[in-house]
Amino acid sequence: MAKKPSRTYVCTNCGAVHAKWAGQCDACGEWNTLEEMAVEPLAASSVAVRGGKGRRVALQALEGEIKLPPRTQTGIAELDRVLGGGLVPASVVLVGGDPGIGKSTLLLQAASKLAGKGERVLYISGEEAVDQIRLRAQRLGVAGAKLDLAASINVADIVATLEAEPDVRAVVIDSIQTMWLETIDSAPGTVSQVRACAFELIRAAKRRGFSLILVGHVTKEGALAGPRVLEHMVDAVMYFEGDRGHQFRILRAAKNRYGATDEIGVFAMTDRGLEEVSNPSALFLAERRGNIAGSAVFAGLEGTRPVLLEVQALLAPKGGDGAPRRAVVGWDTGRLSMLLAVLETRCGLKLSGMDVYLNVAGGLKVAEPAADLAVAAALVSAASGVPTSPGEVYFGEVGLSGEVRQVAQADARLKEAAKLGFDRAVLPRRIARGNTRSRPPEGLHLREIGHISDLVSAEMEAE
Repeated sequence: MAKKPSRTYVCTNCGAVHAKWAGQCDACGEWNTLEEMAVEPLAASSVAVRGGKGRRVALQALEGEIKLPPRTQTGIAELDRVLGGGLVPASVVLVGGDPGIGKSTLLLQAASKLAGKGERVLYISGEEAVDQIRLRAQRLGVAGAKLDLAASINVADIVATLEAEPDVRAVVIDSIQTMWLETIDSAPGTVSQVRACAFELIRAAKRRGFSLILVGHVTKEGALAGPRVLEHMVDAVMYFEGDRGHQFRILRAAKNRYGATDEIGVFAMTDRGLEEVSNPSALFLAERRGNIAGSAVFAGLEGTRPVLLEVQALLAPKGGDGAPRRAVVGWDTGRLSMLLAVLETRCGLKLSGMDVYLNVAGGLKVAEPAADLAVAAALVSAASGVPTSPGEVYFGEVGLSGEVRQVAQADARLKEAAKLGFDRAVLPRRIARGNTRSRPPEGLHLREIGHISDLVSAEMEAE
């Protein structure tokens, strides 16, 4: 007699499996994230029962000829940069982002450009009707592209259509949370449906050899919604970031089997859709005023791309009897608290009774510790009331003892600063390896410091 499928409960936030329902997930601590999922029992002819009846797998040596996968450029250089050079046949890309951030806009533009190059591209939407997609295409100026559209949520119908179209090179599914399989007894968007629908679509892409792009919803914390296993099933995971109050949008690769991770593409949202930003440093610094205290320019690195950003700090007397405020936009709040403690303990600055506001202008989120020195310079400038030099950039990691540590790819940061007209750079004391030491770009003077107190003393002397 066939056994009935058992029931398990899967956390939609972290993917942890539980034997029974509970209000809180034991693995990640989130509340009301457990969803029921049916588990089919193993058949009597499963691999565990059959034993050694499988075929032997061919083994190959590690050393051998490497064949790089062919790529198809989308026609959008910033998107191709994040992909690693273009779309790879039979690859699967998952794109996530907040609602309304521009995911569908970007992919419709990319699909239209691919179709304009003579490639057969299918855009399948489970959220919009065909007429809505056409209206958006008219607004973006791509209504004349030879792009095939469809509005469906039935994965069986979609797979049957893909099987009947052998010349398809790329398929966009918008979005995976709206897809539905009749064989799964649950609503669209649940753990079971998302995982099963993604598996069927990915299997079709691998079998037919077309590039598959899946649009994914995100949670309120910014992570991709649905089972965590979905990220492991695809070849690349990209996040579309940005603040609706800013025109900039950042496409960031979190995982890429065919390229570098942490690579970014920068776009500007306009009334004609998303436009590429080939020189984001100049755009991020376009509205900077160099005569204001509390501002410093950080020479950052996003993937392989150096980017100059403005870090702004504001100090205000603490209001009321409560703890002072620490408001941060675009940086890590915990790292700001650590840096404030270092400045007060190692350099004698009295900041514990002040409200501190820190902002990375432009809407970009900075995660690398190399921003410590620029943040410290902005804080010292705000405390002293003396503006930093308008032609100076900062980068370096600050340790708990106040030492300024080395950061990666200093030469690339310096070249970007020199290209934009900066003439001075404050950086960690460089250590020469062997007898060779790279020279700074022409016209750029370096001020190397070994301790954060050197920066504070220099700013106070300027006062």
